[in-house]
Amino acid sequence: MAHQADGAGADPTSGRLPSGVVQLLSALFYGTCSFLIVLVNKALLTTYGFPSPIVLGVGQMAATIMILYVSKLNKIIHFPDFDRKIPIKLFPLPLLYVGNHISGLSSTSRLSLPMFTVLRKFTIPLTLLLETIVLGKQYSMNIIVSVFAIVLGAVVAAGSDLAFNLEGYIFVFLNDIFTAANGVYTKQKMDPKELGKYGVLFYNACFMIIPTLILSFSTGDLQQATEFNQWKNVLFVLQFLLSCFLGFLLMYSAVLCSYYNSALTTAVVGAVKNVSIAYIGMVVGGDYIFSVSNFIGLNICMAGGLRYSFLTLSSQLKPKQPVDEENIPPDLKSSTLGQDCRQTCGLVATRAVVPGCGEVTSPHL
Repeated sequence: MAHQADGAGADPTSGRLPSGVVQLLSALFYGTCSFLIVLVNKALLTTYGFPSPIVLGVGQMAATIMILYVSKLNKIIHFPDFDRKIPIKLFPLPLLYVGNHISGLSSTSRLSLPMFTVLRKFTIPLTLLLETIVLGKQYSMNIIVSVFAIVLGAVVAAGSDLAFNLEGYIFVFLNDIFTAANGVYTKQKMDPKELGKYGVLFYNACFMIIPTLILSFSTGDLQQATEFNQWKNVLFVLQFLLSCFLGFLLMYSAVLCSYYNSALTTAVVGAVKNVSIAYIGMVVGGDYIFSVSNFIGLNICMAGGLRYSFLTLSSQLKPKQPVDEENIPPDLKSSTLGQDCRQTCGLVATRAVVPGCGEVTSPHL
């Protein structure tokens, strides 16, 4: 089992590509998957009127379990076999996982695409706050200003929403909280010597699929899904299966992006992706009501998101200096002052392991 755990978080591309390229590719992969699944889910829940977002979430969990288990059996990937310590290692991720799924799917069906994507921007300051508290990260004033611009645009746009839906707003803000917490705690739990990327995904889905099924049955969501009149529609069934597969890809790409970058970068990539979704939603979908202040707010959001992306990616693509342990005095290697000094001077590369102080994650800027 120890051998499996050591390889749980390994990724073959990381050894062949420069770290900056891997970071960029993982961010683009997440943005693409996030873009596609919002469009597919919007079609299922709005165009077809599928009444059961919880059942759709169960389908995405089932797809995740099957794909990862078959991949493990064929030795394509590795993660630890089950033991009694795994639930303790994962907590509170399973609860955040299912809350993120249900609230996200419920809010998608109740809001127009542009407003959904704008209100999801509040995930970003929540993630920044949680990374500061839970992971001890620090961000520059440029990053904070970019985040403030995103939130300001969201407030301006939401304040003039002519299609106000209180229930939809509640669900989307819950989704923001769950998404931020899920991203930060996933980053914390993805130690390759423990569960790794694939183990986190697999056991999250395993632990929550049965409780989610019970919840869907008790709320009548499962009954509504079985009585839905589009199951004989081949196009609907294909889009339902596509949503399940994209649900797996979204979770996997989000874990990759957080692993190689940060939870905050993952949140902002989702926001930048919404640049295209918001403007597409103004043309298609038929549920966007134009107003000048709403349009201005959208553009402020997008400008802040693009600014953050520019700052972060510019920082990631800069060459990092290697760690020179021989030139670090022994008394500084184990001290807090030494850790701060090495981080400030740029001697510690991202996710470097330094004797005496464990894993050190350097700031983005």
